[in-house]
Amino acid sequence: MDDSTSSSDLSLFLASTAHDMKNSISVLAGTLEGLLARTTPETEAATKDYAQMAHMLYQTKRLNDNLIQLLALYKQVGKPEYPFDMQPLELGALVEQVVSAERVLLKSKNIALDLDYDPHLVWHFDEDLIIGVVGHAINNAIHYTRDRVRLAIAVVDNCLEIRVEDNGRGYPPAMLEASAAAMTAQRQGVNFLTNSTGLGLYFSSEVAKMHRHRGRTGHLRLENGGAFGGGCFVLTLP
Repeated sequence: MDDSTSSSDLSLFLASTAHDMKNSISVLAGTLEGLLARTTPETEAATKDYAQMAHMLYQTKRLNDNLIQLLALYKQVGKPEYPFDMQPLELGALVEQVVSAERVLLKSKNIALDLDYDPHLVWHFDEDLIIGVVGHAINNAIHYTRDRVRLAIAVVDNCLEIRVEDNGRGYPPAMLEASAAAMTAQRQGVNFLTNSTGLGLYFSSEVAKMHRHRGRTGHLRLENGGAFGGGCFVLTLP
């Protein structure tokens, strides 16, 4: 067996393992969501338990996000024939799926989600990839916000701009620099160990760049400000 075959077998094994882990974590996240949805804290001890379960759900969803992103990147890099499926979709359907996935976590952490979008607006994009990117952005905002997150979608300069904003202290300078680097760095130049959001930023930037139309390419940026004066995750699709 040559080195290339061994490397290929190892890659397939790791991808299969990551897939199995993702399935197990999805079951765990679903169980925690069910427990939280049925639990109403009535004592101080119960409130602490509820808060701990909410934190466990956040960490579980974060780990699940990472595994989904790794698998998507593997399919893109390891299997170039993997279909990139751009289809017209109403934004109402996109937002409904994202909100449904995040509802229990947001409620368990007493975080309000503001929505600002036209549900009947139709745009072309890969549904699964964009749902993954927006879901990751909301999970990240949950970590940084005080108590409010905003999902706003609008057409800006003939592109679809998807914004996830929070009312926290804003992104630190290192993370703002990392978002700019993620849009320009080659795959081998990205160091996923430098910060906890490296994989998410890289995945999101790759998804953005996959969306092209009439010579324009999607892009990602992080900034501070927005409606709440906190961190802003901005995904632009042509």
